[in-house]
Amino acid sequence: MTSNPLNPSNGDEEPKDPLAEMLKNLMGGQGMGDIDPAELAKAAGLPDDPNLLAQMFSQVQAMMSASPEGPVNWQLAHENARRVAASGSDPSVTAQQSRDVDEALRLAELWLDQATGLPATGLIGRAWSRAEWVEETLGTWKRLTEPVANSIANALSAAMTEQMPEEMKSMMGGASSMLQNMGGAIFGMQLGQAIGALSAEVVSSTDIGVPLADLEMALLPANVAKFGEGLSLPEGDVRLFLAVREAAHARLFVQVPWLRGHLLGAIEAYARGIHIDTSKIEELARDLDPSNPEGIQAALSQGVFMPQRTPAQDQALEKLETALALVEGWVDELTWAATEKLLPSAAALRETVRRRRATGGPAEHAFSSLVGLELRPRRLREAATLWASLKTERGTEGRDAIWQHPDLLPTAEDLDNPAGFSERRKLAEASDTEVDDALAKLLNGGFDQPAAAEDAAPESAAGSGEADTGEGTTGEAGTDEGGTPKA
Repeated sequence: MTSNPLNPSNGDEEPKDPLAEMLKNLMGGQGMGDIDPAELAKAAGLPDDPNLLAQMFSQVQAMMSASPEGPVNWQLAHENARRVAASGSDPSVTAQQSRDVDEALRLAELWLDQATGLPATGLIGRAWSRAEWVEETLGTWKRLTEPVANSIANALSAAMTEQMPEEMKSMMGGASSMLQNMGGAIFGMQLGQAIGALSAEVVSSTDIGVPLADLEMALLPANVAKFGEGLSLPEGDVRLFLAVREAAHARLFVQVPWLRGHLLGAIEAYARGIHIDTSKIEELARDLDPSNPEGIQAALSQGVFMPQRTPAQDQALEKLETALALVEGWVDELTWAATEKLLPSAAALRETVRRRRATGGPAEHAFSSLVGLELRPRRLREAATLWASLKTERGTEGRDAIWQHPDLLPTAEDLDNPAGFSERRKLAEASDTEVDDALAKLLNGGFDQPAAAEDAAPESAAGSGEADTGEGTTGEAGTDEGGTPKA
């Protein structure tokens, strides 16, 4: 029988599981002892279903021996997200639900035509299940989280390498890829868990304020129904109000082409600057008591794996939050203008959405703890007030013209004082007009005329004899106050 260093066999003994052996060595030869695997999984934020856990760890074991394709195991993240999304009630979308969503989004587009000058998108409204939301948005999630995910995965791998006993390092031998993949596998599982949990909370493709699916307009019927529970409002009203919000988001991102890249780029730039405090991870690996699942839960809840922000990152986060607030504020104001007189429950639904977006749901909090990124528009109300004041001052077209270029967008200070923003923009617009006028004058040769006039002035003065008078240059420079010639 061929010997396998990763799965040695001694006579009639059963083959040893390499992952179990590694855990045993890392835990000082104690193995799992009396630890309840379900409790340990719960402490790590993983599902407690034994069958589900067995499938997950089976996948992890298979992937540990695969050649690494990067610091994060995105395949595991994808599969875990799909599994979590399907673990609850995620029925397939029915034909009736698809028709209801399509009709709601079509009507929403008509209502929005009266509230903004931005043209309709022409997109076909779609109804998604939670699993479909995962499939449609995972690519964007990868783009948003990859920089910080790589940092966390590398930090985990480094910490495990440092804390591994020397005899374990020598035993690993050619299985170093297993260790290299472990950090990415752990983070991939956690990230998939967070994304899968989010799929049970979002009601549309743009619910978090970022266009996770480009050129898509969709609602999740199961989550829309869940959103309306306890509101004592007609289901059709809830669906239509959320459809107007989704259509407003889609119209903004489609008709303002630079905005999606601007938001995603800001998130990427923020994530790239995040650094992981490896000392916390090393301390956890050194001091963790494997027989105390409550201690594991306490350590994780204290943000052991949470990225550490620098002052520069805090500034970047403020700018990002301002941009998210401006998007949400514009959508909030537009939705209100479109539904105020047509939907009796608009006021109640508006306030419900505002509170929900400001506080975030449990899954959103879990996601922010994992990657150190919050996508909540904290200043939504101030932004909505700013857009309302701009409509009053400039009208609908003038308000929406602010989206023409990122340099025109209000800042955090402008949210504090909408009138200050208006004055600042007036000065900027006046300056732009002066530059345009000067450029036009230059191109038309207008700057040659003043020079010609200056050349003609001395000739005119000489002809009149004014230069030869005692009040001229000679008289002033050649005499003192008493008229006596100067030396």
